[in-house]
Amino acid sequence: MTDLEAALRRAVRGEVGFDVTSRALTTMDASNYRRVPLGVVAPRDADDVAAALEVCREHGTPVVARGGGTSIAGQATGTGVVLDFTRHMNRLLSLDPEARTAVVQPGLVLDRLQEAAAPHGLRFGPDPSTHSRCTLGGMIGNNSCGSHSVAWGTTADSVRELTVLTARGRSLRLGRDWAGAPQGLRELVDGDLARLRTGFPDLPRRISGYALDALLPENGADVARSFCGSEGTLGVLTEALIGLVEAPRARALAVLGYAGEAGAAEAAAGLLPLGPLTVEGMAVDLVPSTRGLPRGGAWLFVETGGDSEAEARARAEAVVRAADVVDALVVTDPAGQRRLWRIREDASGTATRTPDGAEAWPGWEDCAVPPARLGGYLRDFRALLAAHDLRGTPYGHFGDGCIHVRVDFDLLTDAGVARFRRFSEELADVVVAHGGSLSGEHGDGQARAELLPRMYGEETVALFERAKGVWDPDDLLNPGMLVRPAPLDANLRFSVLPREPVHVEFGYPADGGDFSAAVRRCVGVAKCRTTSVTGSGVMCPSFRATGEEEHSTRGRARLLHEMLAGELVTDGWRSTEVRDALDLCLSCKGCRSDCPVEVDMATYKAEFLHHHYAGRRRPAAHYAMGWLPVWLRWASRARVAPVVNALASAGPLSAVVKRLGGIAGEREVPRLAGETFSRWWRGRGGPRGQGELVVLWPDTFTEHLSPSVGRAAVRVLEAAGLRVVLPPTLRGRAVVGDGTSKSALALLAARRGRVCCGLTYVSTGQLDRARAVMRRTLDLMAPVLETSAPVVVLEPSCAAALRTDLPELLHDDPRAARLAARVLTFAEALECHAPDWTPPAVDRPVTGQTHCHQHAVLGDAADRRLREAAGLTGELGGGCCGLAGNFGFEDGHYEVSVACAEDQLLPAVREAPAGAVVLADGFSCRTQLEQLAGVRGRHLAEVLAEGLEQRPE
Repeated sequence: MTDLEAALRRAVRGEVGFDVTSRALTTMDASNYRRVPLGVVAPRDADDVAAALEVCREHGTPVVARGGGTSIAGQATGTGVVLDFTRHMNRLLSLDPEARTAVVQPGLVLDRLQEAAAPHGLRFGPDPSTHSRCTLGGMIGNNSCGSHSVAWGTTADSVRELTVLTARGRSLRLGRDWAGAPQGLRELVDGDLARLRTGFPDLPRRISGYALDALLPENGADVARSFCGSEGTLGVLTEALIGLVEAPRARALAVLGYAGEAGAAEAAAGLLPLGPLTVEGMAVDLVPSTRGLPRGGAWLFVETGGDSEAEARARAEAVVRAADVVDALVVTDPAGQRRLWRIREDASGTATRTPDGAEAWPGWEDCAVPPARLGGYLRDFRALLAAHDLRGTPYGHFGDGCIHVRVDFDLLTDAGVARFRRFSEELADVVVAHGGSLSGEHGDGQARAELLPRMYGEETVALFERAKGVWDPDDLLNPGMLVRPAPLDANLRFSVLPREPVHVEFGYPADGGDFSAAVRRCVGVAKCRTTSVTGSGVMCPSFRATGEEEHSTRGRARLLHEMLAGELVTDGWRSTEVRDALDLCLSCKGCRSDCPVEVDMATYKAEFLHHHYAGRRRPAAHYAMGWLPVWLRWASRARVAPVVNALASAGPLSAVVKRLGGIAGEREVPRLAGETFSRWWRGRGGPRGQGELVVLWPDTFTEHLSPSVGRAAVRVLEAAGLRVVLPPTLRGRAVVGDGTSKSALALLAARRGRVCCGLTYVSTGQLDRARAVMRRTLDLMAPVLETSAPVVVLEPSCAAALRTDLPELLHDDPRAARLAARVLTFAEALECHAPDWTPPAVDRPVTGQTHCHQHAVLGDAADRRLREAAGLTGELGGGCCGLAGNFGFEDGHYEVSVACAEDQLLPAVREAPAGAVVLADGFSCRTQLEQLAGVRGRHLAEVLAEGLEQRPE
């Protein structure tokens, strides 16, 4: 333990982390930069902050204040001690509806404030796209804005008073009329009034530099306002009094379609006199699908408000009439508006990939110009991109002249970094020529501070340095930011990554087979750090259960990045830090769809576990549950299911078995079926009917643990006019006339073994075994692949494994992709191959949860339509059930598993109306419901089969 760490542990009541994991989690924010801190302190209160500052001052150690870590200019990184305010100093201290103010701590997440203000008809005006995880302290530090700034301004416009600690430990209460000003600040302003009155651009999104002009007498000598946007370089915020605004009772969203970006940019300023709440712009390159959008190549999202839906709609329709558009759409339905806004909010992530999949990076993320000059600026910006052979798609706050863009900089080679510098210098000149600000929202940080003399001139920047000296004469707070900055091309996060591809097992097709590129996908926007799920979202259940960065998708990606870098995490694939962070990953795959850049932590976890345990003994649970298909098949062949069930229910013996198998003692071992699905199938005589052939996949869970699901699926599929066969029992008489060759049938008949998707081996990182199982499956399925028959998979996790893990692990076998393309869910099979069939009218409400793999990989649109056709009303929630295959059964995971279930699933079941059907297509979900709530969940096939039995002939 260093002297610094020991002194901090003595002085601070909050957590002090100098371990590898704590440091690795804070090496980066959402920028291009990386700096390794000495340690992290999570202060419990202002006294802790003061104590930490005193210790750091005595040791000459820099201090960086950090909120949600979503800064995109590098200002939330540092080489000294990082103060993490999200763990303890994250409360709403008071809210005064009459005064329309709130008192907050710096670690409070914006959405928590909005939730508290909403019942009073109030809200905080600024709302960055990261509102679900950004903190008020970070917003004040960067003077954040968001999409509603045309109506409610920047964070500085909403700040009333700030309580800050200086680096020398003095507590100041900042406000207007010089309130709380440190000694010497007023003299500095009085000595340079002319420069302060003439040297600052007049535009709504001028964020760059220090806001010293707020200290002018005609501006109220507002010390609190001048502190906003100082990026933690002047003092450390401990409390803030902020103003709230009245929220419109109703809103409407006009989406205006234009031929291209230029037309949208030229039109934006002309809509401002109509008083919109937002004028946001984006182009088609950033939209995964234009479904639901009006025709066009670029769009303006213009929100209007009113006291009623009719008033809001009328204002939106007035916007449409005033605009010269290709097409337009007005939406008043709140759910419809949320769906459209998610397209815009996710652009900060989707913009990190160009349309052809190339990487794109921040650095010139948020320049701003006067709104009326936006069109001209964008033309010059496009010309500069072309001159440097770069690509990027602008989007953002067109109504404020503020543009976000990620550019496909090559930050991996010396030549690419040199071009990054040249482009940055030239673009700074373009911005200044248009009367703009280098930063229009997210601050200067390391990305732009070096270029501030081009915007302000050397004399004004020297004035900034003098102001910094007044506040922080020891240069203790976030040095290298804003004044005396580090070069914009230093400390780049990618410089430490290996230049040669890392040997891996999966194919990583979206990343060119490069595991480093896959890990680089995480840019740090931290959507995984949201504490609540909306709609059917999933990511990230372990973070919501623990609240720990280590157990978020971003946190795990950070540790993998450091593992590849080898500076902090020095033992590579053998790293215990990475292993422990991945241990609570449920492999739900939610990040694969919910993360804007489609990080797939489930695959990364499987990859890591494969290498981590190579040549070593694995945890007992990997053998007990990873090899579950083998054990269940053995029990079936030996016909010992009754014996196994009896032993599993015998208390003392069951406890011993669970302990030896690495199974949580709190868990009940699921009962084996007395008759497997395949045995029942053979007993009924195999296929029936003459309809279109479909192959029903006998997954391990349906086969051995819930064959009733398989029987129900056969009943429904056959009722829909389809002819069902099973792969291992396919025989010539079952497929005559379907184009299957006799030789292929003979080959199949000669084969032994069962098909298996390999899921349990993949989830435990036993990739050699998974590959062998999958190849055997492809051999068995060869005759099926010669037909056009679809493969219907009832268990969502198995279907997802066949769709994604199979082709990505066997990327060298073309049969894998062919089989993956055949896989359909139960609902998809009915929709695609029995489109004229009408399901029975069940006419009951439903509750439950969309399976996480269904949400992330398979999609549930067909299921929604099938439920609607059957009269099953209501929406299924999001999240993850928490059992997640082997995860919830593993020793040490029980509490987190229960917490995940309590997040969405169990409350939804408890609050369901009487007579509601609890839908749960996954075996894990049904098991969790039974063991935690005593509720029987049912597969959709079972519900429809029961409806068929009750339907009159």
